[in-house]
Amino acid sequence: MDTVRRILVYVCKDRASPQRAQFVQSVTGYFSDDGEDQVEVKCSLDKNRLVLFRGDRGQGGGVTLKRPAFCPIKHLSVTEAAAIPLDVQQRGVDVGVAILLQTANQRVLLTRRAKELRVFPNVWVPPGGHMEPDETLLAAGLRELQEETGLSLEPEEVCPKILGLWESVYPPMLSSGRPQRHHIVVYMLLHSSLSHLQLQASLRPSPAEVSACLWVDNRLVRAIVSAVDGEDGDVDLNDLPSNISVSQVSADAAALTISSLPIEALVRRAPASGPDVERVSTGTKFALELWLRSLTSDL
Repeated sequence: MDTVRRILVYVCKDRASPQRAQFVQSVTGYFSDDGEDQVEVKCSLDKNRLVLFRGDRGQGGGVTLKRPAFCPIKHLSVTEAAAIPLDVQQRGVDVGVAILLQTANQRVLLTRRAKELRVFPNVWVPPGGHMEPDETLLAAGLRELQEETGLSLEPEEVCPKILGLWESVYPPMLSSGRPQRHHIVVYMLLHSSLSHLQLQASLRPSPAEVSACLWVDNRLVRAIVSAVDGEDGDVDLNDLPSNISVSQVSADAAALTISSLPIEALVRRAPASGPDVERVSTGTKFALELWLRSLTSDL
């Protein structure tokens, strides 16, 4: 039953038939000739399978697929892979869809995952989640957007575009334990003709999934993406205030309240060891960086 309702990743290259990606296989590594963490691929949704393939060199029209340098699957030894429970090994690689909703005044919605969630609790991400059978990528993204935030948008209103693909593994580092979840997350950019203040009036986040919401502008995004996970270096705060206002979700979802969040929480890096912290997810930083580039290319 589980394999029927889950949408999985299939891979192929050199015009071979698509094969189901294995849980302990790095999808990015499959397409990488020299161990790079970023490659260009093409993707299509076919018979409830997300098929990733590499086109002919120089053909163009692809999309960026990336994994972090510290991707646990990348660094998994044969012994460590064998120690993963068989039911996990047989899961394959799941598909997720995340929505970067850009407002008319060029802000993007981020949500903080509820602290009770088992995967990436208390981490800031765009709205998103799993795909259901027979859904398109856009339909899955719009459904998750509505379920998590209460925002209901029509497909013809949003001008969808795939920004990039992110190879996500949880826990995010081997130092935090063996991999339990392995996804390819499709980040989609949607355009709204409304401002963030107009959309804010319709926000009704689900407290089971979301604990806070924030509309980020490109100035704040530049600071967020400057905190590269797995690297040292200064964070470019651009003279931002030490605290920002976020919309806090009440337990009964009756109303949103405004609270103050230290800017530090949004520019933290993923810890190399120990428990996770409130931060913007590494995949979200990847998507936000692509979003910044899209703003430049649209000028």
